[in-house]
Amino acid sequence: KRFEQMKTVYEVAPMLLKRIDRGEALQFVYFVVMLVEALIEREVRQGMARTGRASLPLYPEGRACPAPTTAFILGAFYHVAIHHLVENGKVVKQFGAELTEGHRDLLRLAGVPETAYTG
Repeated sequence: KRFEQMKTVYEVAPMLLKRIDRGEALQFVYFVVMLVEALIEREVRQGMARTGRASLPLYPEGRACPAPTTAFILGAFYHVAIHHLVENGKVVKQFGAELTEGHRDLLRLAGVPETAYTG
């Protein structure tokens, strides 16, 4: 499944690279991305198993998603933002993200502290 995503999700296409090591480096980057995605999915799914959750409301209209993918997990945080008030090149104030209960739930399942988003 992961290698199918190379051409669909990541849109990997043939390109001209003048040196072979650049091609190898690019492939390595894609490999690391796939690894990180697999780890995110694994953490959330293990968190679901630990808490006895059968599904999460990540599909459109809040429908149940029994096996959340990284695209749906990260998509849930699409509109979440942290803002910094900068004056003379210094951060004067940081405004944390406004998280919903669904966001907090996903963070708990993934083992990510809420302070990563709230400051």
